Amino acid sequence: MKKLKWGFIGCGEVTETKSGPAFNEVEGSEVVAVMSRNGKKARSYAERHGVKKWYTDAQELIDDPEVNAIYIATPPSSHATFAIMAMHAGKPVYVEKPLAANYDDCARINRVSEQTGVPCFVAYYRRFLPYFIKVKDMLKANTIGNVLNVQVRFSCPPRDLDYNSSVDMPWRLQPDIAGGGYFYDLAPHQLDLLQDMFGVIIEAEGICANRAGLYPAEDCVSACFRFESGLPGSGSWCFVGHNSSREDCIEIIGDKGMLSFSVYNYAPIQLTTSAGTEYITVENPKYVQLPIIKAVVEALQGIGVCTCDSMTATPVNWVMDRILGKF
Repeated sequence: MKKLKWGFIGCGEVTETKSGPAFNEVEGSEVVAVMSRNGKKARSYAERHGVKKWYTDAQELIDDPEVNAIYIATPPSSHATFAIMAMHAGKPVYVEKPLAANYDDCARINRVSEQTGVPCFVAYYRRFLPYFIKVKDMLKANTIGNVLNVQVRFSCPPRDLDYNSSVDMPWRLQPDIAGGGYFYDLAPHQLDLLQDMFGVIIEAEGICANRAGLYPAEDCVSACFRFESGLPGSGSWCFVGHNSSREDCIEIIGDKGMLSFSVYNYAPIQLTTSAGTEYITVENPKYVQLPIIKAVVEALQGIGVCTCDSMTATPVNWVMDRILGKF
């Protein structure tokens, strides 16, 4: 069995609990090096997590002969650069979502992956969580009949740091780094799940606005879209609403009932049919990226398949760029 020895490019918040520890939980997988431009942060992460090497230069980490796989956990604008560097070095890549800060960079990654034959996987880990697998299983079982419409609704109040964005702008609010505002950070998981369930979205339009004026990026987005099957859908995102408007919901409407579930808070799945309403609780693993990382490792070892690669992740960026009016 091939031993995967991972090097992390980026060791920020997401690597602390969501992903980082999971790499060492999978048989045949080990984290051997981490990198951050901030040497103090890289060294701290390495010491706290028992990683023996740390770097401040991404190329040095990629060139490390002991490292044979790369995890990229940086802001989206640098995903393409680091992924392409790693693939040219012959080292497979696992990239945080979204795949890149725009659709064109996704296409670049796909071209290099195809040319080099080196795979690039993407961290749309919710596809692999028991909670969402349960939703998919219910759809396959025809629980709500023929699906007629899909609706995404998300609303949250501003974060404390949003009020000070003019002083220290978070990267998630800088479109040239993140691809957009919070929409480009949070909508990818929702759109990826829907495309995993219903196929690729082939039409998408949106209206974007900045209503609160807290930062330059859009803070409210409304969209409509159509899947390849003809299924219509819509979405509404507000990142500056009153606390009373908090919502994290996807509704799937069928001719025999409705499924309602959350993407970020894992509220009980709600099934409503003529028989009444049922609430279904599904537990997820402690490290939410563990199932997908296991699938990636097994794919690289040649003992499994992971379809969550750069090709299947790219349509998410196409949809978001269409909604934001990038093209």
